[in-house]
Amino acid sequence: MSKEKKQAQLKKTRKQKSLNLRNKAFKFRIYPTEKQIRTLQWTLRRCKELYNAALEERREAYRMAGVSVSYYTQNKQLPEIKEIREEYRDIHSQVLQDVLTRVDKAMDNFFRRVKNGEKPGYPRFKSADRYDSFTYTQSGFEIMKGKLNLSKIGRVKIKLHREIVGKIKTCTMKREGEQWYVVFTTEYEFDPSMAFHPTTREVGVDLGINSFAALSDGTFIENPRDYRNEEEKIQAAHKKLARRKKGSHRRNRAKKELSRLYRKVRNRRRDFLHKQSRKLVNENAVVVFEDLQVDKMTKRPKPKQDEDGKYLPNGAAAKGGLNKSILDAGWSAFVALCASKAEEAGCTVVKVAPKDTSQVCSSCGCVVKKDLSVRWHSCPHCGCELDRDHNAALNILIRYRKSKGAGSVPQLSPVG
Repeated sequence: MSKEKKQAQLKKTRKQKSLNLRNKAFKFRIYPTEKQIRTLQWTLRRCKELYNAALEERREAYRMAGVSVSYYTQNKQLPEIKEIREEYRDIHSQVLQDVLTRVDKAMDNFFRRVKNGEKPGYPRFKSADRYDSFTYTQSGFEIMKGKLNLSKIGRVKIKLHREIVGKIKTCTMKREGEQWYVVFTTEYEFDPSMAFHPTTREVGVDLGINSFAALSDGTFIENPRDYRNEEEKIQAAHKKLARRKKGSHRRNRAKKELSRLYRKVRNRRRDFLHKQSRKLVNENAVVVFEDLQVDKMTKRPKPKQDEDGKYLPNGAAAKGGLNKSILDAGWSAFVALCASKAEEAGCTVVKVAPKDTSQVCSSCGCVVKKDLSVRWHSCPHCGCELDRDHNAALNILIRYRKSKGAGSVPQLSPVG
């Protein structure tokens, strides 16, 4: 067996030293000087060039000779590249190695999608706007006296707004519009058996649009509608950008303004989701969600045609507005954040089947059919009267208690 094959096999079979090891990312704002910004941007451009060159080498080698180029082969070429392109000597070696690792991961993900029968999505070349980060994987960075010391760049002012937990493993410099951030990935040991929740409360959560979430205890979380509130400004910024000549300074300014609006929406949404997920897992020992397939819920409707081939109304405009509101709420991200925070908080996050949670009466179990426009649940059998979303949250919690999180749905007969 060749050395490259042994290294590849070792990479696949390597296991964690301890089952209790965890990874966490910490993101901080940095304030580089004008000279440092130019250096950071220059480094991004060189990394982008290396990424595109490595991807092209793999593609052309397979197209011309049917040969698959591995990460280890390309990594061996770095010293030769530095001899030809002396500017790469001004970039830390591990940053360049990480660029090749990204290409390797992109190719691995491509083959995985092909194997699973998914849409392949062959890795594409990166433009200057799409390559916005580089990583120090092991060394070349250090926090000293409130500043971040980066190899080949210098000491950069950093705002450490929270304590870093664990041993820092990687340091990623990330550009977001005109702002710069650093992301530290740490490794720490956590024993789940030592995490205890102070309460035994269980809560069902029904995610929605009118209100972001309805809890089974009758609490409602207001939907901030971050994108909707900025939608008019974003549309105006898009129109302004479309009117500008490509490559002009005015177009670059319009692009930065559009990027700023999107970043504002993204940061507000992320802040809201983090705060609400933290509050939810701290106050409840068990949090129950519906197992929603958001990607399927937000698919555009299929076109309809009559016998003559003429397209008929299919509700695409209304569905598009609903899809936009669902994605604006960030349901999937909220559930994922709750799950990530739950383990250390001693909390459990469970998903149950979503079928008919809004139609079933939480009091008597009968099915009371109602359209989406009907926001009040009124049961003609037991006289139960409450908000539709509150009723659904109660059903979610009841379903968990009956099935103990297995996701089975009680078979209830519809009202005759």
